[in-house]
Amino acid sequence: MLGAGFMARTHTIAAGTAGARLEAIASSTPERAARAADELGYARGLSADELFAEGLPVVHVCTPNHSHVGYARAALRSGSHVICEKPLATNAAEARELAAEANAAGLVGAVPFVYRYHPMVREARARIAGGEAGEAGAVLTVSGQYLQDWLLDAGDDNWRVATDAGGPSRAFADIGSHLVDLVEFVSGDRIVRLAATTRTVHAERGGQTVDTEDSAALIVELAGGGIGSMLVSQVAPGRKNGLVLEIAGTRESVRFEQEDPERLWVGRRGHSLLLRRDPETLSPAAARLSKLPSGHPQGYQDAFNAFVADAYALAAGERREDVPTFADGARAAAITDAVLASARDGRWVEVSEA
Repeated sequence: MLGAGFMARTHTIAAGTAGARLEAIASSTPERAARAADELGYARGLSADELFAEGLPVVHVCTPNHSHVGYARAALRSGSHVICEKPLATNAAEARELAAEANAAGLVGAVPFVYRYHPMVREARARIAGGEAGEAGAVLTVSGQYLQDWLLDAGDDNWRVATDAGGPSRAFADIGSHLVDLVEFVSGDRIVRLAATTRTVHAERGGQTVDTEDSAALIVELAGGGIGSMLVSQVAPGRKNGLVLEIAGTRESVRFEQEDPERLWVGRRGHSLLLRRDPETLSPAAARLSKLPSGHPQGYQDAFNAFVADAYALAAGERREDVPTFADGARAAAITDAVLASARDGRWVEVSEA
């Protein structure tokens, strides 16, 4: 494990649940690494260079954004499979290079777009699969939002705010990347063109000039003809992790709300349904991820656990479907680049498929 913050703790719980041996953790200082090893149950606290020299089977990268590429590349070159936090890179070109390197080395590179692992997200995807022949029919519109309030006030600060640590995009790269991954994953379609605008509410935080966005709004066109809108904000009072996705097909709509992940709203012209997570009635893909009986809530950590278990299974040579890989991380980075370009130039931007 590289890093010792919140995400490293979340990864560690998932790793332990999947049966991993917690061999080594590296942090910003030897003292912090030793303390994290004790607190999280790792055998040793090491420096990053010492950790790479171990040639461990899997390395998790949970460090600030600007360091992801260097650490992930070093891990790949030491022969390790890599699970790297998003954004995979702070620009699409570096993300694509990293994805290509993992592919050429025959190593697993995975990115935790873990909201894919909520069973009701898989149920939504199953209803849309097949296009016009599927239950929902062909996709007409998509709408989504991801709203938080943890950076609402000018006094709220974090390393993600500064471009030197977080990269040129903050709100969109941090949480908008989850939203666009869900849009493409659930719809089975690709965003081909977008127009975006961004806003920075607070010019300064912590005595430093802010040059990353607090919020972003965009409209999109999909390859299959669907159109949509998305709103991303880290300054929405009262919203803690308000990720919502609604997709309308020609016969029915589906709506998933991450803060109420045990249900899926299905809308039809004559009536609507509220589906509860029940492995006895869900599609096979959704039922596989339903580890608890109906009525026993599953949540974010359960989704994270399922993602890590699947990534480890891929690393062990087993077959797993729909694991978010470095290619998906590069895709999110390409959309982020397009959002920034559109907001900067005030124009529609094609999303690169290179």
